[in-house]
Amino acid sequence: MYEPATSQTLSVHNLAIWRGERCLCRGLSFQLSAGEALQVQGQNGAGKTTLIRVLTGLGRADEGEVRWRGESLRRTGAEYRACLAYLGHSNGVKLGLSPRENLAAFCALLALPDSGGVDDVKGVLERVGLSAQADLPCGMLSMGQRRRTALARLLLARARLWFLDEPLASLDVSGVALLTEMLKAHLAGGGIAVFATHQLLDLGPFPVKAVALGLAA
Repeated sequence: MYEPATSQTLSVHNLAIWRGERCLCRGLSFQLSAGEALQVQGQNGAGKTTLIRVLTGLGRADEGEVRWRGESLRRTGAEYRACLAYLGHSNGVKLGLSPRENLAAFCALLALPDSGGVDDVKGVLERVGLSAQADLPCGMLSMGQRRRTALARLLLARARLWFLDEPLASLDVSGVALLTEMLKAHLAGGGIAVFATHQLLDLGPFPVKAVALGLAA
């Protein structure tokens, strides 16, 4: 599914993040290799979104650094961003467009290689359970169906690194099962996943490490 996993490692070294006078984390270090996942835990406002944004390179830490393949994100820049897919609180779908049109626009925007064709989009829509709603405006869909549309982008992106901020939002039981299976397949293919959820996901044989925020003194 991906390039060979050799040296495909995401590591964090003595990270410290402050929000004003409050320390969200200090001395945070961990390493994730192919087939591993990390769950970011903490109450609302603990800094889960802030940490994920730092890990994606969208935010800056006050101390320490994040490394991809042993190189600081300050050096890897565009190369690192090309390896990741990020799903935040917002679904990021255009309500006036259908799921099919949203996904086609996503592929065109990123010029994804070997993705974005009719067959790719059709297959992904089937996988996320939106075949019947593929051509309806997203404004007519439920919040759960819009979330599934956003999840479909992960499959099209074919990124090695997944960063998911509260990915279970608006998903019903079948949606949670869908995301769980997507994560398992991603890890089985040598991917790495970082996700913030209040609910622990059972990813079977794949190791899930944990970071708890809100405990820094």
